[in-house]
Amino acid sequence: MKYKYLSKINNPDDIKKLSMDDLNELSNEVSSYIHDVVNKIGGHYSSPLGVVDLTIALHYSYNTPSDKLIWDVGHQAYAHKILTERKESFKNIRQYNGISGFLKIDESKYDAFGAGHASTSISAALGIAHARDSKNEKHQVVAIIGDGAMTGGMAYEGLNNLGFHKTQLTVILNDNSFSISESVGALSKYLTRIVTNPTYNKIRRDIWNLTDKIPSISKTIKKIIRKTEGSIKAYLTPGIFFEELGLRYIGPIDGHDIDNMVKVLQSIKEMNTPVLLHVHTNKSKRINMDHKDAIKYYSLSGTDSKSNSNKKSYSKVLGESLYDLSGKYNFHCVTAAMNIGTGLQKFTDNYPERSIDVGIAEEHAVTYAAGLSSAGIIPIVAIYSTFMQRAYDCIIHDIALQNLPAIFCMDRAGLVGNDGPTHHGVFDISFMRSVPGLIVTAPKDGNEMYSLINLAVKNKLMLSIRYPKANTSLDIKSINDEINVGTWEVLRTGNKVCILTFGSMIPNALEISNAFKDKYNKDMITVVNCRFIKPLDEKLLNDMVQNHKYFVTIEEGIISGGFGSSILEYFTEHNINKMIKIIGIRDEFTTHGSRKELLKISGLDVDNIEKTIMELMNET
Repeated sequence: MKYKYLSKINNPDDIKKLSMDDLNELSNEVSSYIHDVVNKIGGHYSSPLGVVDLTIALHYSYNTPSDKLIWDVGHQAYAHKILTERKESFKNIRQYNGISGFLKIDESKYDAFGAGHASTSISAALGIAHARDSKNEKHQVVAIIGDGAMTGGMAYEGLNNLGFHKTQLTVILNDNSFSISESVGALSKYLTRIVTNPTYNKIRRDIWNLTDKIPSISKTIKKIIRKTEGSIKAYLTPGIFFEELGLRYIGPIDGHDIDNMVKVLQSIKEMNTPVLLHVHTNKSKRINMDHKDAIKYYSLSGTDSKSNSNKKSYSKVLGESLYDLSGKYNFHCVTAAMNIGTGLQKFTDNYPERSIDVGIAEEHAVTYAAGLSSAGIIPIVAIYSTFMQRAYDCIIHDIALQNLPAIFCMDRAGLVGNDGPTHHGVFDISFMRSVPGLIVTAPKDGNEMYSLINLAVKNKLMLSIRYPKANTSLDIKSINDEINVGTWEVLRTGNKVCILTFGSMIPNALEISNAFKDKYNKDMITVVNCRFIKPLDEKLLNDMVQNHKYFVTIEEGIISGGFGSSILEYFTEHNINKMIKIIGIRDEFTTHGSRKELLKISGLDVDNIEKTIMELMNET
């Protein structure tokens, strides 16, 4: 497909050469390009489409990269990437050796700050603004926050600090609802034109400065100005909250009216003060599908992605397990803006009074769960592994220190593929294992996951369950044995090498065991399902020590402080002298790419593990 306008755009300077009518055509072409690429190779869909017009208006109005655009929730920035010298490389977004699906400082001079997790933009932008001030530089700083990120407490901490310091920083609240709210009407548009009008602001500023010269009435006049303007805004807009924090509130304005957005942004540039511009966008506006559902089309897997698996995702297994257990036990489910992603929708639909989505507020989710637990209700907290990192202090201080029962279900544990280093769940073993009293687990399949949940709820345990972004099997009717805390399972018996592993690495370990048997015509490899990462099954481990010369631990997590480290610590503490090799993620951040590619570069694929075992055996 040929693009008349997009083909001429190599950087933001080219955008400034277009007319307003041309900008609208450019927006259509950028949206079409995003659709074509994402539909083919996968990626986020509705969120980047909803912000195309705003992105064009920003780059038209500001002098990037000198002016700094700080994006929140990095998948908003697809259009930003296309318009900032990455148009061709966008064809390989989220692919191994391609550009990232999120913002990365080392990827482009136009990416002023990295973004993968939400609610970070305002705090980072304030730091950048203060650095500018200290160096007496004059560029503008803009934070674009949206897609639910304003539900995160960190955003309000940043706003509160910004309102106090009064430096130039424009916060754009990308309110991506499905329709323009009633406040975006004639009166609101009129008010926005008034408060962004240079003459109005000059008169306002002159009166403000003049009152400083009349100390006796200064406070009274300023109070009247604030109250009068504030009363109008409170009546017509939701902006009084931001005004009280010390920001000039402007809006709401239509985030798909490029002409008006450019006028407003150019007026805001003249205000050397904190400003919050409230922009309404529609995530469904440019969805090129029969059913324009922004939630359904939050992301696409791509036509190039093929899967003939008839198994269920671990997320769905969680949902079905909780629904099945809901009649037996009194537990509540807590999640942080991931009701659908974590598989809780079925439980929530049937038990709305027993579930809560707290928004993008992981710390609050865990401490809220602690409150439930202290009052006698077992909380099940379902959050992606990468986002559970944000609640580490709350896990320690509010759950563990008070010895409260709670179940942490950590989805997307391990290497999650194309979303890259901000989303890989590779640290949870290490940080969960370090919490006193917390039981750390990883199931080998859906049935074992069900059993672990049942064990935790039934016995009111403080327990975490990690599981990958992958498919598995679940047959609830066939589950008839209960798991005991701290017990492992021997899946394959050999006499030379003992592989200690769990969860997603079990299939690789079994494949390696079979390969060695075929190669040497005897069972050499023992495979142990170490479903309890903590506590260790010391009895079974001691049995293995008696019968094996070599030990190999395999984990889809960071090596530092991980499962392999716990085995090495045990061997050292008990003076066990065995050859041991720890296989896992090295002390580095893993890039984005397909799961298969990432396992290979991390040494966690079958070929690399088999090679490592051969090298270990050849050392003696």
